[in-house]
Amino acid sequence: MASASTPTLRRGLAVVGRGIRQQRGWFALAVVGSALYAVMTVGTAWVIGKVVHEIVAPAIAAHHVTAAELWQAGLMVGTVVVLNVVGVVVRRVAAGVTFYNLSATYRRRVTRQYLRLPLSWHHRHPSGQLLSNANADVEAAWQVFNPLPMAVGVIIMLVVGAVEMFLVDPVLAAVGLTVFPALFLANLAFQRRMSPRVTAAQQLRAEVSEVAHESFEAAMVVKALGREREEAARFEHVTRRLQAANVEVGRTRGTFDPVIEAIPTLGTLTVLAIGTARVAGGQLNAAEVVQVAYLFSILSFPVRALGWVLAELPRTVVGWERIDAVLQARGEMPYGERRLPTEGPTPARVESASYAYDVSRPGVDGELVAESNPAVREVTLEVPAGGTSALVGPTGSGKSTLASLMVRLVDPDSGTVTLDGVDLRELAHGAVPEVAALVSQQTFMFEGTVRSNVTLGEEHGDEAVWNALRIAQADGFVAALPEGIDTPVGERGATLSGGQRQRIALARAVIRRPRLLVLDDATSAVDPSVEQAILAALRDSSLGTTVLVVAYRMATIALADDVVYLEHGRVVDHGTHEELLDRCVGYGRLVTAYAREAAERAAVAAEEEDSVSAGEQA
Repeated sequence: MASASTPTLRRGLAVVGRGIRQQRGWFALAVVGSALYAVMTVGTAWVIGKVVHEIVAPAIAAHHVTAAELWQAGLMVGTVVVLNVVGVVVRRVAAGVTFYNLSATYRRRVTRQYLRLPLSWHHRHPSGQLLSNANADVEAAWQVFNPLPMAVGVIIMLVVGAVEMFLVDPVLAAVGLTVFPALFLANLAFQRRMSPRVTAAQQLRAEVSEVAHESFEAAMVVKALGREREEAARFEHVTRRLQAANVEVGRTRGTFDPVIEAIPTLGTLTVLAIGTARVAGGQLNAAEVVQVAYLFSILSFPVRALGWVLAELPRTVVGWERIDAVLQARGEMPYGERRLPTEGPTPARVESASYAYDVSRPGVDGELVAESNPAVREVTLEVPAGGTSALVGPTGSGKSTLASLMVRLVDPDSGTVTLDGVDLRELAHGAVPEVAALVSQQTFMFEGTVRSNVTLGEEHGDEAVWNALRIAQADGFVAALPEGIDTPVGERGATLSGGQRQRIALARAVIRRPRLLVLDDATSAVDPSVEQAILAALRDSSLGTTVLVVAYRMATIALADDVVYLEHGRVVDHGTHEELLDRCVGYGRLVTAYAREAAERAAVAAEEEDSVSAGEQA
């Protein structure tokens, strides 16, 4: 157990050192306040001993005390108490500021890192875990800074107190100081027992966060399929494990707390017993015994701060290692310095591009084994400037992955993607969104107004907003809303239908006048007639944009100048809709599937109607 604790102590102190370096000023102020508290706490014992020796004992002997003596005693005690209070306030405020500054700093760092990391990294990390990293783990990493300044003050207090006790009486000081090593050893044993338990509890907190976030995100699926009981049971399972871990932490704390509380009490009784004997033998007077006993009693409780720090270090280590894993994550996309013109349609080309998703599966020994799941294989295609090209293929053929590559949400594992003949990896950060936009099938609406969801905080006048809505065929229903473009849409656009959300998302892309617009089944929730109107508006507008659309409907595909057919992540054929119908069996079977199904249903209905008519005539 000791071998496990020592690395924890060392790693924890390394994290503490990092925090101190980043918050030198506030931490130093907290230590100053703690030092003032420590000195004044010890000073209280000295003042009480002096008051007892010079005022209380003579007053008892003379059965008389003057007002001046009372004022003197009150002033001495009051001064020490006021300075003690000042030290406590300074320590607590500065320690709190240190903790909250570090928490805020690392929450921002973790969040910025999330935004920098590519989607390929996010695919491997559940969002519940990411929320736990930015919240519970950051708090756990820096919570130690609340008791830490007091622990530093305790060290000062012990040094000053030990000197004062030895000056009063070396024998009593030696007896009393044997208690502090006992307290330290007890706290060290406590920390060693607590370390694995706190680590387990902290990890389980992250699991609870992951399950809860997943359940809340899937609320519609859960309720629509009647899985409330099963989801509640799944959440209960992980919370029961967290409950058991926390109970184990509490049980360990409950075992050690009485021991740690009893050691100072036994020490005080021992000091009083030996002190009384020494007073009876004439080696000490009563005031000196009172001074040492009081000093010892007030030193015993603050020593617990050392135990608090030791108890927090396992959480500190776990929290820091979890957030450091995010901060040290590799996968940031390389950027160059080039930028593209922002006007006119751009040609796009994919050259021998391949991409695979990283997935994990349980191995023979139960450990997760990483594997690659190829989505796009050696794809080469060209999207002419100003035209409309359609990506068509069965489910899982790589269409959405290819759409993500076109706007550089991910980089190909091999091959290149170019706009205007420039490799996307050579462009500066933010250069791709300046000229290209993606609208996906699953649209996200921010809690705000129609206007804010279209502009996303950029400066656009009403005319530009309405023009984008017109192209997206959304101006009609938006105009009918109570406050027009300033109507709140609710959380995730809850007040809008799926088709309305898709059209606002399309307007969000159109208002930026992209040179390349990629529609990843972005009109799946709208009527075919509306979809055709949208594509016609894009073609006829002054946007000057190249359109790449992932399409399923034959009417939409027929509007494309060029159709690219994919199967199993590869380009099988490309050409016009009519050309592919004539020569590509897979394409013809896919795009005519709906028509064949409708024809078959009509034939069945006609046969049933003829049968009914024949029966009536008979």
